[in-house]
Amino acid sequence: MKRFLACLTALVAAVTFAVTFAVTAAPSAAAPSAAATMANTLTIYFIDVEGGKAALIVTPSGESFMIDAGFASNGRFNSMPDDPAKARDAQRVLLAAHDAGLTQIDHLLVSHYHADHFGAVMELAQLIPINEFIDHSAPSAAAEARVPGTFALYNDYVALRSKAKHHAAKAGDHFVLKDGVDIDVVASGGVVITKPLSGGGANNPACTSGGVPAQEVAENPNSTAIRLEYGAFSYLDVGDLTGPPLYALTCPVNLIGLADVYNIAHHGGADGSDPSLFEAVKPRAAIFSNAARKGAEAATLNTLRSLGIAGWQLHRTEQPGAVNMPDAQIANLDTTTTAWFKLSARRDGSFSITNGRTGQTISYPKR
Repeated sequence: MKRFLACLTALVAAVTFAVTFAVTAAPSAAAPSAAATMANTLTIYFIDVEGGKAALIVTPSGESFMIDAGFASNGRFNSMPDDPAKARDAQRVLLAAHDAGLTQIDHLLVSHYHADHFGAVMELAQLIPINEFIDHSAPSAAAEARVPGTFALYNDYVALRSKAKHHAAKAGDHFVLKDGVDIDVVASGGVVITKPLSGGGANNPACTSGGVPAQEVAENPNSTAIRLEYGAFSYLDVGDLTGPPLYALTCPVNLIGLADVYNIAHHGGADGSDPSLFEAVKPRAAIFSNAARKGAEAATLNTLRSLGIAGWQLHRTEQPGAVNMPDAQIANLDTTTTAWFKLSARRDGSFSITNGRTGQTISYPKR
């Protein structure tokens, strides 16, 4: 009997080991590895340039598309390019590029020629190679008159871009990046597309206001605006496009379709607050490239709340009458931190946003 029990115990142990080994060794088809997940993820960094604008897009296999780069030097509108080692915004962009594992910027789009958007480009190019520059026609005399120093910055930029590839963007242009990432230029130089993108073309019943006038009329309405698609995920970035060109994108007909994420026009200022665009593109998350006293104005925050859209602010706003989004959706509560938002998007249209200050991630399922 003892011999029988010993044999039975040995048999049970052998069977248990075999089952355990099989379960441990067999891969699960329903649970892709972390490496496989990253290999299918599009990443967008929304970088804190304190009221400027800088967004870095990286495809799953590492092709990069940068939109603007923030201020030159110490971060003021009258700052001129200086020592790149001390350049506030260029250094912050470089940190994001290194976080993404980049050794170069493949494409850099200058949305328009204001210092808070392209001032840092000249310094950034000394820190990391930039292979191609995309922009629109030269700024006007009116732009120089409204913002003195625009011509001087532009001339520095032209000297830089002459050493690399250059593309003058026009409404209707189409860029194809690696991994099936498509980028459509929907406005540039004051001209807006006339043929709807795929998914666009529907009448927009929310077009009742006629739009909000642009706060700055010489250069902002010339901004180059793009819509990106990665599978079922879409992203809209319009720079400081405001006034009639911004209104024309979705009124009276929605020419651009839906966008899961929208980088709000003009830093979320009041001239980007018209509900008609938000009603048309139906973003699930909207980004404020703001500072404490620039952008993220009450009118735009109120529009988002009225439509149930999640707003993500790069800074807590101190604008009159403005009610901030929850702290979890604010990257920097004051100027002691320089955190970014990092968006991770998948082909099925699902995405998540990580707050660099807290490390907290909020996920959005596919539509």
